[in-house]
Order: sequence, then structure tokens, then C-alpha cells
Amino acid sequence: MRRMSRPATTLRLALAAALLAAAPVALAYPEFEAFVERHSGRYVNCALCHAHPDGPEGTKPGQIRSLDAEELARLNLARAAFEPGSDVDSPILNDFGDEILHRVGKRRFLEIRSTDPALLADALGTDSDLDGDGIPDATEYLEGTDPLDAQHGAPLRLLRNNLERYRFDILMIVLATACGLWGLNHLLAWAGWRFRPALRDDPPPSGGGTLP
Repeated sequence: MRRMSRPATTLRLALAAALLAAAPVALAYPEFEAFVERHSGRYVNCALCHAHPDGPEGTKPGQIRSLDAEELARLNLARAAFEPGSDVDSPILNDFGDEILHRVGKRRFLEIRSTDPALLADALGTDSDLDGDGIPDATEYLEGTDPLDAQHGAPLRLLRNNLERYRFDILMIVLATACGLWGLNHLLAWAGWRFRPALRDDPPPSGGGTLP
């Protein structure tokens, strides 16, 4: 076997190191998934924050090895969002993942990861509700429900919020139903009087009472 010269070996090692340094590094943070599962009792996966449920590493759409030049540029901008308030549009994160970096910042996010993932809920605050279901994103994070799906949440919370949100529509439905039943009752009473000869000698019903 021919042995490579030392300069050639050094050159290959340097080239490999350069390629590794240039390649984007995908980082997933299973500490948050593990916390949500323990806290909520619900199963969650990488789809909590990432564009692909299998996480950022791979060649599928929304994974690191599938990104084109424009998406890599967006990824690098998202990685540089160390402080809160940055506009984030990462190709490997979903809207909730982007919102986390926007509200918390990468620096604080990494601090929370290394200390206590429960603190992320406090850092997010209570005024963000991406799916508009009335449940703050921070609460959905703690309860293990999807902050991007208005139909996915704690059932009692969703019921209460929907009753509050659609109370006018519900009131109108109740009134319309009551009026419809009242009218139907009178219509049936009139029809009974009209088509039963034994009742024609009596005056037509007006009070909606029960016919004999």
C-alpha cells in the first residue's frame, strides 16, 4: 500500500476541516421536548418548533441538507438573532420556533436550555397566541398542545374560550331556535284544527295549546 506523504495528508485534513466548518450545523434541543412530555403527559416531537417533525437534520423539506442558497442565508440570519425583537424567518423552524427567537432571543433561549426549560413559558409571556384559539402560546407549550392549531388545546379551555368568543352567535341561534319552535307549535295546532272536521266548530287555536 502506497503511503501518502505528510504534506498531502496535512492538506487533506485541512480541506476536510474547512468543509466541516463551512457546512451548516443543525441543532435540535430535546431538553424542551422532554420537559413538555414530563410536565403535560402528552407526547411531543420536533414539530413543536421545527418545520419537519423529524427535526432539522436530514435531506427532507424543512431540513438542513435540503436548503438552497436563499434558505441558508435566512438560516444564518435566524442564528444571529441573539437578542429579542429580531425578525426571524428560519427555514428549519415553524412559526412557533420563529416566535420563540423573536420574543426571547437566541442568547436567553440557550440560557434557559441549560438551566430550566420551564422558564421558556415565562420568557414568552402571555400576549402571544399564534393560532388565535384564546390560549397563549406559553400555556400551550406547558400543556403540550400545538400552538399553531386552533383545534388543538385543553378541551375545557377551548370550550370556555369558544363560548366567550361566539356568545353573540350562540345567543342568536338560541333565539332563532326558540322562535322556530314557537312558530312550528302554532302551525301544527292550526293544521290540526283545519284538517280535523270534529274541531271545525271550535274557534281556531290562538294560544298554541295542546289539542284534545
